[in-house]
Amino acid sequence: MRPLIPSLSPSRRPRAAQLAWRLGWAAALTTPAAQAFIIDISPGPVAVYLQVGNGSFTGFFGSGGTPLDNSTVNRVSLSVPATALGTGVDQSMTSNSTQAISFYDGFTFCNPPNEVYIGGFYRRPGSPNQSAVLSVQVPAALLSSSANSIPFSQIRWTSSGNGDGTAAQPVPAGSFVAGGTQFLANFLRNTWRESCLTFFYQNDQIVPAGTYNGRVTYTLATP
Repeated sequence: MRPLIPSLSPSRRPRAAQLAWRLGWAAALTTPAAQAFIIDISPGPVAVYLQVGNGSFTGFFGSGGTPLDNSTVNRVSLSVPATALGTGVDQSMTSNSTQAISFYDGFTFCNPPNEVYIGGFYRRPGSPNQSAVLSVQVPAALLSSSANSIPFSQIRWTSSGNGDGTAAQPVPAGSFVAGGTQFLANFLRNTWRESCLTFFYQNDQIVPAGTYNGRVTYTLATP
């Protein structure tokens, strides 16, 4: 069982994190649990922290550790075999992220390279029932050097976490909405929330050969 330890952390400014994408084509051990990992944390100075993929911490949050800035932009990618192109069969993507543990307590929560960690907290004093908003800025399409495109809506994800069973995740499964800002979840004040995302290319169209790139930016914003 993972310990449920209320904790404090220093004030943080709003955070944004990014994932890069690359598409191309060419001729464990689990433990049972009843719910997802959403933990109450002690109120304190207004703070918001978001981590997507690799992050940095001094120690662990649950025992007084503090988050650090990390400028890494992790990539999620795959190469679609020519024989599978456009069949409508989802193609699993992998990431160069190596983040397996939760910085809350060191628990091995995600399984890279197939899963990408996402998590963080919103903290503030007082008692209002407020939430920070997790959103993602999504381009219209992934583009190749030849100006060919794949709609970002062709990328979807599932959400889970080691020990979470089939519980509803704080960052739910979904698919990107091509172009614009997309709401993902609310982070209730004074809670730590985390999930592991597995991405898939839905492979619904035949596209010209090439490498297709795009970048999404995740943001956790306070009211």
